[in-house]
Amino acid sequence: MNRARRMWKALEPYHAITYFSPETRKATDALGLKGGWMSYFGCRAAPLGPVGPEIVAAVFYNFHPAMVARSLPDAWSYATPARLLEARLTAVDNAVRRLFPDSDFGRAAELGRRAAELAPVAGRPIAAANAALEWPDEPHLVLWHATTILRESRGDGHVAALVAAGLTPCQALVTLSAAGGPSKEIFQLNRRWSDEEWSAASDDLRSRGLLDADGSLTESGRALRQQVEDTTDSLADQGWRALGDELTTELHDLVRPLSAVLMSNGLIPSDNPMAMRWD
Repeated sequence: MNRARRMWKALEPYHAITYFSPETRKATDALGLKGGWMSYFGCRAAPLGPVGPEIVAAVFYNFHPAMVARSLPDAWSYATPARLLEARLTAVDNAVRRLFPDSDFGRAAELGRRAAELAPVAGRPIAAANAALEWPDEPHLVLWHATTILRESRGDGHVAALVAAGLTPCQALVTLSAAGGPSKEIFQLNRRWSDEEWSAASDDLRSRGLLDADGSLTESGRALRQQVEDTTDSLADQGWRALGDELTTELHDLVRPLSAVLMSNGLIPSDNPMAMRWD
C-alpha cells in the first residue's frame, strides 16, 4: 500500500467509532431523532449547518437521495446542528473511555492534529466544515476530531475522482463491488439503490465497455477503477507529504493498534460499506 492508503486504513476505524458505537445512537435517541440513519445523517452533516437533503446527497455522493430525504431536514426539527455536534462528541468520549480505558492518547493526538491542520480542504466541503469547528480538549477527542478531518478530506477527494471518471453515485458502488469491494447486498442495504437502479447503472457501464455481461469489470473498467483509487490516494497524500515520512509513520504506528482492536472486536463489521478490510 502507498502512504495515503496505509494511513486511511490505520485511521478510518478510529473515526468510525462515531457511526458504529451504541453511544451515538443512545445520544441521538435521547434528542428525539428517529432511527440509526437519521442519527448518521444528522451527526455527519451537522458541521455543514441545517442544510437540506439535496446538498447532503450531493456531497456524501453515494447515498440514494430519497434515503437522505427520509432523515433530513427532519433531523433539524429534533436537534440543531450545534446540539448534534455536542451529542456526537459526548458519544465518542463515552465510547473511547469504554473501549480504551487505559490508553495514553497524548502523542497520537499531537501528531493527529498536526496532520489534520495540513490536510487539504480547498474544494473539500465536508473536510472544511469539520476543520472549522473548535478543537476539543481531551487528547482522545483531539485524535478523533483529527481523524474525522483527515477522512473527510480524503473522502471529498474521492468524490472528485469519481466525478472526473464519469461515475454516477450508483455506478461508483457497482464498480467498487465488481472490483472486490462490498457486495451488492451490503451496498443496497446501506445506500438504498433499487434493483432497477443498480441494473440501469450496470447497463450504462456495459455500454461504455466497463462491465462485462456477467457483471465483471472489463480491462477498461479495472483501469478506470484503479484510476479513481490512484487519484484518491494522490489527492490525500498532499497532507502526508507535508507532514513528512517520519511523523506520518509515527502516527500510523500509534493509531493502527487502536484500529486493530475496533476491527477485531466486532464494533465495525468485517463486511462494511466503507470497504474497510483488515488483515
